[in-house]
Amino acid sequence: MARKKKITEQTEYVEAHIEDQAITDTIEKNYMPYVMTVIVSRAIPEIDGFKPSHRKLLYTMYKMGLLKGARTKSANVVGQTMQLNPHGDGAIYETLVRLTRGNEALLHPFIDSKGSFGKQYSRDMAYAASRYTEVKLEAICTEIFAGIDKNAVDMVPNYDNTQTEPALLPTTFPNVLVSPNTGIAVGMASSICSFNLAEICDGTIALLKNPKLSTDKLMDLIKAPDFSGGGNLIYDREQLKSIYETGQGSVKLRARYTYDKQNGCIEILQIPYSTSIELIIKKLSDLTKEGRLKEITDFRDETDLNGFKLTLDLRRGTDPDQLMAKLYKMTPLEDSFGCNFNVLIDASPRQLGVAGLLLEWIRFRMNCVKRELTFELGKKRDKMHLLRALGKILLDIDKAIAIVRETQKESDVVPRLMEGFSIDQIQAEYIAEIKLRHLNREYIIERIKEIESLGREIRDLEETIADELKIKALIIEQLRDVKKKFAQPRKTQLIYADDIVEAVDTDPTENYNIRVVLTKEGYFKKTTYQSLRGADEQKLKDGDEIINQEDTENIVELMFISDKCRAYKAKADDFDPVKASALGDFLPAKLGFDDGERPILMKAMKDGYKAEHHIIYIFENGKGVRVPVSAYDTKGTRRRLTGAYSDVSPIVAAFYEEKPVNLLIMASDGRGIYINSSLIPEKTTRSASGVTLMNLKKGQTVKSAVFGEAADSFPSAAKYKKTKIPSPGVLPRNAPEQLSLMDE
Repeated sequence: MARKKKITEQTEYVEAHIEDQAITDTIEKNYMPYVMTVIVSRAIPEIDGFKPSHRKLLYTMYKMGLLKGARTKSANVVGQTMQLNPHGDGAIYETLVRLTRGNEALLHPFIDSKGSFGKQYSRDMAYAASRYTEVKLEAICTEIFAGIDKNAVDMVPNYDNTQTEPALLPTTFPNVLVSPNTGIAVGMASSICSFNLAEICDGTIALLKNPKLSTDKLMDLIKAPDFSGGGNLIYDREQLKSIYETGQGSVKLRARYTYDKQNGCIEILQIPYSTSIELIIKKLSDLTKEGRLKEITDFRDETDLNGFKLTLDLRRGTDPDQLMAKLYKMTPLEDSFGCNFNVLIDASPRQLGVAGLLLEWIRFRMNCVKRELTFELGKKRDKMHLLRALGKILLDIDKAIAIVRETQKESDVVPRLMEGFSIDQIQAEYIAEIKLRHLNREYIIERIKEIESLGREIRDLEETIADELKIKALIIEQLRDVKKKFAQPRKTQLIYADDIVEAVDTDPTENYNIRVVLTKEGYFKKTTYQSLRGADEQKLKDGDEIINQEDTENIVELMFISDKCRAYKAKADDFDPVKASALGDFLPAKLGFDDGERPILMKAMKDGYKAEHHIIYIFENGKGVRVPVSAYDTKGTRRRLTGAYSDVSPIVAAFYEEKPVNLLIMASDGRGIYINSSLIPEKTTRSASGVTLMNLKKGQTVKSAVFGEAADSFPSAAKYKKTKIPSPGVLPRNAPEQLSLMDE
C-alpha cells in the first residue's frame, strides 16, 4: 500500500508540473543545441583540415614533446589526450590509429608509428592495443604547429577550464585538401578527398598571385585527387571541373594490377580507397559460386610485409585484360569516391569547391602570419625599449651604481632608478637585474649596437604587416619550402577513356533443370529433363550401381567427398549433358583424383553451405561424426579441399543430412544398431574423429551403413533400434542373411 501511495504522489506531482509546449519549441530548445554541437564540435572539419578530435590529439602530442626525441607508448598519449577530449580511450585511440603511418589512411601521416595499426584497406585487420604500440609526431607536424607559440591562433579553454588549447592549428599548407576527411553530422555530411601536396602547393601559389584564376588553369596545376591507396583514377575533366567549382560530385577509381605470365595469375597491388579487400573477396566468392567467373580457378589474399596483394589464378587461355574489365564491372575493384566538400568556416558549415577552399585557407593563413609577425614585432619593441634604457645608463654608469649602492631598502632601488634616469618601471627592473659583471662600458656599448639592427627589423615587420602583398610573398615562400621538404610523386595514376579496355559481353551460364547421378565406380552423369522424358534407363557398367542422384539446376555447385579424406567442388555447368543411355564422365579423371581414389558422396549445393545441414561420416572402428556443411565453405574457388574428415579409421559411408534421419549400421559379425542421427554429436572441426556409436568385439569392424528410407525399410529394422550411444550391436538369428541384404 505504501508503494502504491508513493507512485500516486509521484504521478500527481508530475501532472501538476507538466506544461504544454509546441513541438517546434521542443526541437529548438532540446534538439537544435545537440545538432549544432555535432556539426561544429565533432563531425565537420575546419579550414585547418582537422576535426576537434584530431586537433586535440595532435596538440597533446606536441605539448608532450613528441615532435622530437623517442616514441612513447600510445596509451600514454591516449591518457594525456583525455585532458582535452573527454571521451573513452577507445574512441581516442581509434582517432590516433587513422593518423599513423602504419594505417596507411593518409598521403602524409602525422604520426610516426611502431607496431600493428591495421590497414585502411582492411576492415577486419585489427590494430594492436595501445599498450603495445608506440608513436611520435612526424616531421611534417613542424608545419602544422609553426607559429603556434607566437599567438598565430586563438587559444580557448578546454572542457573543464583547467588549461587552454588551440581553436585551429596554423598549418603552413592547405591540409584541408591534402588529408582526406569524412564525417556525418545531423542533416549534413562531409567527404573530402585528398590531393597531391606538390600540386596543392602549386595551385595555392597561383591563387595567391591571382585570386581570379580560372578553374581550367587551376586544374592544369591540381590535376585530380590523389589517394594513399594508389590505384587508377578515370579522368573525366568535365566531372572533375564540377567538383572543383561546386565541391560536390564523385570520381571513379580502379584497382591496379600486373599479370604474371609465367604463373598464369593476376596480382592486384592497389585497390580503390573507398573499398576493402574483404568486400572484394566476398564479391569474388559470390560470383564464383554463381558460376559467373569461370576464368578464375582460385584467388587468395597474399598481403604481407611488402604490402597489399590479391592474387587471382586464371584458367589457361584467359585474357587477363578482358577478365579485369569484367571484374571492374562486377566487383568493387572499380568504385566511386563521393565528394562533398563541407567545411566549417568561422563556425558555419559551407560547401566550397577547390578554389573556394584554397581562398578561404589563404585568408586564414594570412591572418595567422599577421598575428605571428605582430607577436614578433611586440617582442622586438619590448627589447628595443630595454636597450634604450641601457643607452641612458651608458651616459653615467657610476651614477647607476651609486643609486643602487646608496639605497638602503631594496624596494626603493627601482623607483630611484626611474627617477634618476627618467625611465619607466619595466626599464628600471631590467637595469636593476643586470649582473654586476655586466656593468662595464664594453658590455653596454655592444648591447646598444643592437638598437640599429633591431630598428631595421622592426621597420621591416611593420611594413610587412601593413602590406598584404608582402604577407602573400611570405606564404608563397613557406609553400615552396613545404613542397621541397615533403612533396612526393602521385600515388593515384590517371587513366583516360582511350586507355580503358571494354569488357566483351559473354553469354551467362544457361540455367535449366537437370538430374545428376553418381555411381559407385565413379561415373557422373548430367541429364536434362528433356532427355529423361524418353524414359531411358540409366546405363551402368556391369557390377556398378548408383550411390547418389538428385534433381537440381545447371548453375549450382556440386560437392564430392572421396574415400581419401578429400572434398572436391565443381560447377554443374562444367559437365556436358549426356543421355541416360551413356556412361557419363569418369569423375576421378575429370576432377584429378589420385590413383585408387573414388567418390563416396555427391551433393548439389543449391541452398549453399548452411550451418544447420551436416555431413555424417561412419568409420570402420565404430565411430561416427556430424560435421556442419559450413565447414566446407571457402572464400576462394578451391576445387580440392584436403582434410575433409578424419583419417584415423577407414571410411565406411558418408551421408548428407538436412534434418535428423535414421541410420542402420552393420558390423562384420552381423550385429547392428538402428539409431537417429541426432544422437551423433556435432563437431565443428572437419578432422574430428567423432564418437563411438557401436561397441565392437575384438577383430570386428563396421562393414556397411545406410540411412533414411533405406534404413527405415530394412527388414526387422526395429529389432536393431537403440536410443543411446555407444551401444552394443544386436545379433539376430538370421545374421548372415541380414548382412547379405545390406550388401545388396
